[in-house]
Amino acid sequence: MDANRALDELLIGRLKPGVYQWRTPPVPGAVGDTSWMERAEQAGWRAYHLDGRRARDKDAFLRLCAEVFAFPARFGGDWDGLEECLTDLAWAPARNGYLVLYESWAELAEADQASFRTVLDIFGKAVESWRETATPMTVLLSNVGVEVAGVPRLA
Repeated sequence: MDANRALDELLIGRLKPGVYQWRTPPVPGAVGDTSWMERAEQAGWRAYHLDGRRARDKDAFLRLCAEVFAFPARFGGDWDGLEECLTDLAWAPARNGYLVLYESWAELAEADQASFRTVLDIFGKAVESWRETATPMTVLLSNVGVEVAGVPRLA
């Protein structure tokens, strides 16, 4: 299944929410393409775009998340705060679900592997906490060739 069809299947509820690798075509300028956000929002999903080029360590990743998700003041700027905020999202209601696209995740994975594994664990817990609700969460790790061991492919 190609990346666009897989996204459509996810948005209409035919695919189980989860943390997935989303193989996008290696097209010049593809990083930063946010047309998927419009598709998600039209389907009633709240979309978030994490540009990993801005996050090569734990602190930079946490700052990026605070900015992108517009975390409330109670976010402590640490892993516990990230998990707490991602499993709450009361300040950001969604009609049909939450979709997070994490692009250029290899920046963090290469520079700080322990932090990257923590990020995957937190995303997994957040997805699990939303799974049986009316607004599930899915996290897509965009890739153009590099893969993450143990993370299934959506496309």
